[in-house]
Amino acid sequence: MIDSSLHVTAVGAVCAVSVVLMIMGTLWWMTHAPRSRAEQVARVAERVLRQMVGSIIVVFSQEIRSEHMMVLAARLARRERADLLAAYVVEVPFTLPATATMETEDRAALDTLAAAEAIAQKHGVSIRAQTIHGRQTSQAVLDLAKREKANLIVMGSYREAKYMGAPLGRAIEQIANGAKCDVLIGVEGQYGSLLRTESLNGKDASE
Repeated sequence: MIDSSLHVTAVGAVCAVSVVLMIMGTLWWMTHAPRSRAEQVARVAERVLRQMVGSIIVVFSQEIRSEHMMVLAARLARRERADLLAAYVVEVPFTLPATATMETEDRAALDTLAAAEAIAQKHGVSIRAQTIHGRQTSQAVLDLAKREKANLIVMGSYREAKYMGAPLGRAIEQIANGAKCDVLIGVEGQYGSLLRTESLNGKDASE
């Protein structure tokens, strides 16, 4: 008669447990494989971006044309559910009172902000719009960013002269250097269009 009972020795039990642990460890490694450096960098960048864009200000002025950056800001605000403010700064010359009426400039501001609102609405984003009178564009923007506790200032750019390689506008430099938050400046390349898919009237540039 054959004895069918199972005899388990201590050594056998240890070997069996070891095999099970090895299999479980392999399965865990397969499901929790270490991320590549690129993936880790991407995750950090995403986290920084979420923290960065709680409040976005898009800056316009007579010299700073930011329509192309407005499109980018609207897309970013929608994705990150950020507050979006479009601000047009009207510079009041020192030869005039600070409260002087600037009808022509204010009309230009209204037109530009209306276009900014249209772009935001097209992308399904709520936006506030504001015209600001100030002696200097850069200081007005810095004061606004402080009041609004902005996380990000977005703006286009201009150059001090028309020759190739001319330095960026003084206001651009002053805002970038003085802001207490991140500043995103759109500098169009010589042959680039820098995301210019929409123009002021809301039509695609390709149309």
